[in-house]
Amino acid sequence: MAKLSKNRKAALAKYNVDELYSLEKAAEIVKDITTTKFDASFDVDVRLGVDPRKANQMVRGIATLPHGTGKEVRVLVLCTPDKVQAALDAGADYAGLDEYVEKIKGGWTDIDVIITMPACMGKVGALGRVLGPRGLMPNPKAGTVTMDVAKAVTEVKSGKIDFKVDKYGIIHAAAGKVSFESGQLVDNVNELMAVINKLKPSAAKGTYVKSLTVSSTQSPGVKVETKSFN
Repeated sequence: MAKLSKNRKAALAKYNVDELYSLEKAAEIVKDITTTKFDASFDVDVRLGVDPRKANQMVRGIATLPHGTGKEVRVLVLCTPDKVQAALDAGADYAGLDEYVEKIKGGWTDIDVIITMPACMGKVGALGRVLGPRGLMPNPKAGTVTMDVAKAVTEVKSGKIDFKVDKYGIIHAAAGKVSFESGQLVDNVNELMAVINKLKPSAAKGTYVKSLTVSSTQSPGVKVETKSFN
């Protein structure tokens, strides 16, 4: 069994790891037990009663968090020349096409999100080997393949997140930073859970939201009461 660090022992002494807390109390606990010197991410893990191996039980969606993610998102827009200025005006960090396609082929991936247009997917698709493993490949379902690239940039910059259930039936998402006020974290999680509930597959039987745990970078998890989300 791994030896517990001094900080982890101190954190675990402040709450009951087996107790189910209200979302409001859980957020306060996470803020209290976080000891990192940097502004840690406030993470949410949602275990769903679905079988993601079945196509009709896959859960994937987009949520726009009311208070944002707290993260500075670097956005590249791969678009036609007539859309470049609009993308930059909307807040894109980089915009263009051929020059960035060549940079990516050379191994450059110093970005967090790539947005593109349907007309450019022929060139972008050829970058799959580089972008795919890094989770950077644009996807229409995530709203990152669109004609309105300026709107997509604005949404991403304002706190839009893309989430997907993993092979174990769990959704992992960042819902802000520990420096946020507890109320802001609660608002963000409630918005995320509202979207997840709307995406409940008709084929899913039994309890949909099986468990919900919140934590921060390097902190232990705090269990949240899920009745309100079912």
